[in-house]
Amino acid sequence: MTMAALVRRMGSSLSSSSYPTPLRTFIRGRIPGVASGFQRFCTSSAALEEPITPPVQVKYTQLLINGQFIDSASGKTFPTLDPRTGEVIAHVAEGDAEDIDRAVKAARKAFDEGPWPRMTAYERSRILYRFADLIEKHNDEISALESWDNGKTYAQAAYAEIPMVARLFRYYAGWADKIHGIIVPADGPHHVQVLHEPIGVAGQIIPWNFPLLMFAWKVGPALACGNAIVLKTAEQTPLSALFVSKLLHEAGLPNGVINVVSGYGPTAGAALASHMDVDKLAFTGSTATGKIVQEMAARSNLKPVTLELGGKSPMIIMDDADIDEAVELAHFALFFNQGQCCCAGSRTFVHERIYDEFVEKSKARALKRVVGDPFKNGVEQGPQIDEEQFNKILHFVRSGIDSGATLVSGGERFGDRGYFIKPTVFSDVKDEMEIAKDEIFGPVQSILKFKDLDEVIRRSNASPYGLAAGVFTQNLNTANTLTRALRVGTIWINSFDIFDAAIPFGGYKMSGYGREKGIDSLKNYLQVKAVVTRLKNPAWL
Repeated sequence: MTMAALVRRMGSSLSSSSYPTPLRTFIRGRIPGVASGFQRFCTSSAALEEPITPPVQVKYTQLLINGQFIDSASGKTFPTLDPRTGEVIAHVAEGDAEDIDRAVKAARKAFDEGPWPRMTAYERSRILYRFADLIEKHNDEISALESWDNGKTYAQAAYAEIPMVARLFRYYAGWADKIHGIIVPADGPHHVQVLHEPIGVAGQIIPWNFPLLMFAWKVGPALACGNAIVLKTAEQTPLSALFVSKLLHEAGLPNGVINVVSGYGPTAGAALASHMDVDKLAFTGSTATGKIVQEMAARSNLKPVTLELGGKSPMIIMDDADIDEAVELAHFALFFNQGQCCCAGSRTFVHERIYDEFVEKSKARALKRVVGDPFKNGVEQGPQIDEEQFNKILHFVRSGIDSGATLVSGGERFGDRGYFIKPTVFSDVKDEMEIAKDEIFGPVQSILKFKDLDEVIRRSNASPYGLAAGVFTQNLNTANTLTRALRVGTIWINSFDIFDAAIPFGGYKMSGYGREKGIDSLKNYLQVKAVVTRLKNPAWL
């Protein structure tokens, strides 16, 4: 089952007997340490109950370099916070340039001298398969860490995201022994081999909104191709990557093949992007930071860069749509993961014939959305990641009001602590408004009106972003027209947020370049080498 389908099912009737057994167990409150019952969102801003104690202990807070957990060279630490309360979960080692250099040296030695790129591809695949098994074995612990550190619901982590992490590593384990070169004919007496070989030391910088999924999107293909890795976690969410990297070693990964450095972007991130001995860089984050990362990579050793950046994705609702289904899908496309999703359907374009009804039903759906402690059963929306993002979202809400959009629902804090925001819906949104142009990265739905197909194509493509789009229509010709006209990397027809392992993901324009997931992601971590050998008196060419 895809993430979108599973999360939608979690948001429907909580007593449904059609749920998979593990999900029914969760819903009925039989997982130790996870509470039953929930607080439903309403227009009044009631105080949240005492937060539930997460059913997990923080085990790893140091840097992982050359297979060992060690303190940072400076001895500094930084706090990682519980977004439900703003309180400290743990103090984590703060890596900087010296630690990045230590990690790169470990990765370089592992690649140049170690067994990883020299073992058979089949043995590498077996290690990745064992790692996927360990992910499943520790699913509850990992999910609790992810929810605690990030604020996403435990149900989303445990029954959608962490199983998908295991699926992704099995997918790349399957590719490990199927990466090969080819023999090509030449115009003359030459034997020509085209080799696909590992690129070397890969630097990877992952974001905070989907910490372990982004870990899998980057680490999976890099390891399948035989590379060594230095990975910098987001400073907001360092805990889960440290935990699962330990499991990688338990699965048999040699020391130094993966190194994890927690720290800040301007120090650790900048050091990784500009390091002269890193052969390739992959970054997921904002477009503004992506430009800086690309410049650093170019000014150092001109290392190739894969960028998965911001988005302002159109969600296009045609006038032939089933309105109730379209409202639910558009709601999911925007509010999933607290709206903190690079491909969120954050420009909801609705045909003028159904616009008013769509707005009213979208308002009703937002008012029904369950906000609260992400460890509670039935909660659909947890807190935003931190105070900075919380304040940024409320700035956009004020901007929408000031620019003349109609605030239909929400628009303010939920509760009296933590970083919760009421699900917010704006109507009468115009293209020139800040809320229609900039990436909000929060639970704010902007509903725009359009008249015809040509208009919505033109307006959708007017954005500098091109990450994704959604289309809701019953007309195949309309769907085909839009899929070819929209300048984005992914288009979902009558669906949204389908992230299967084999489906490539990436953007056009200022949403970045390169693709993650699928066969295309392997190209990011391989070099192509031509070997030409002269033949003497060949029997054939």
